Amino acid sequence: MGYLKDKTVIITGGGRAVLKDGRCGSIGYGIATAFAKEGANLVITGRNVQKLLDAKEELERLYGIKVLPVQADVCAGADNEAVVKNVVKQAVDTFGDIHVLINNAQASASGVSFAEHTTEQFDLAMYSGLYATFYYMKICYDYLAKTKGTVINFASGAGLFGNFGQCAYAAAKEAIRGMTRVAATEWGKDEINVNVICPLAWTSQLENWADKYPEAFEANVKMPPMGHYGDVEMEIGRACVAMCSPDFKYMSGETITLEGGMGLRP
Repeated sequence: MGYLKDKTVIITGGGRAVLKDGRCGSIGYGIATAFAKEGANLVITGRNVQKLLDAKEELERLYGIKVLPVQADVCAGADNEAVVKNVVKQAVDTFGDIHVLINNAQASASGVSFAEHTTEQFDLAMYSGLYATFYYMKICYDYLAKTKGTVINFASGAGLFGNFGQCAYAAAKEAIRGMTRVAATEWGKDEINVNVICPLAWTSQLENWADKYPEAFEANVKMPPMGHYGDVEMEIGRACVAMCSPDFKYMSGETITLEGGMGLRP
């Protein structure tokens, strides 16, 4: 797919994580790997510097592309606009343009009931997810308008279906979906398409949870109808690659569930 060669892709939450079997172990790293295989230049962000450096080393070595790692944490009490402006400035200074923005990063407190949620836990979800997505979209807008680029934001079945113990996470994700639809309406004239993915994938976090708390895992994590959890590179990352192609340029403002049939729940 030559349309992505030498294009610049920003992926938030793109640090390296792997499963026990060596496959990509986080959605962000799965996406980064999928785009690296297509020859794209990557800008990856995250809170953990070592994970970003490990991603840079592996992706550049295996796929011959360029990776710019930038430590960034959008959180309560920080000058978050300045944090994101720094990421975007480094991206443009290094690669010249921005063609794709993928807002994947999200932190939250899961398993906490609505009545027990604290303000700090609510802020964690809102700043890392909603505010980060807002600032990255706002600050990347001029560059995306120039390149007629693509935005992919990540939401969740937690918001679509009201998962127990995820009120702040669900609220942040549904707000991201609403903001995405507004951007699709306003930015259509610029030929920027903006869509949402709601994924269900097997990650190192789920793997660790299943090992440490098998009963809790069994009670809360349901197997999708397709009989397996999504592969973060092949079934989430590859879908992102496809959504950046000319074939999907007319699709905008949509929510795509990549949940192996779980998205069909009433």
